Amino acid sequence: MAVKIRLMRVGKKKQPSYRVVVADGRSPRDGRYIEIIGQYAPRQEPSLFTIDDEKALAWLKKGAQPTDQVQKLLAENGVWERYQSERGQSAALVKSGPKRTAPKLSKKAQARAASAADAPAASVPAEAPAEVDAPTDADTDTDTEASAE
Repeated sequence: MAVKIRLMRVGKKKQPSYRVVVADGRSPRDGRYIEIIGQYAPRQEPSLFTIDDEKALAWLKKGAQPTDQVQKLLAENGVWERYQSERGQSAALVKSGPKRTAPKLSKKAQARAASAADAPAASVPAEAPAEVDAPTDADTDTDTEASAE
């Protein structure tokens, strides 16, 4: 059973307010839930977000997955940082995942790769001629003299 921490919409038409609930991931958005742990009213100025920190932490430790919006709200409230710090270094390892390394090559394959890397560099000319099409000072002087005559 995938447990989610998500928002459940309540309130009138065009005036939403939400409850922060812990629910089975298969149940509908406004359907059955396990526990109410907070509320969120985005239309108030400033928006209201209250949550029972201890209940939220307990559910996160049990493996409940917050939705993106709930995770942002938990981060603003400081609960998400507390959860991450309690998880410690294991969170950093899980986020980054296993590091991928280049496949190990045989000595022949390494030699071929090295020679292939050297070959294009050898075929490029060492220095290209400078100012092939650029006019020189002598060309400019003759043009001005020719126009003067």
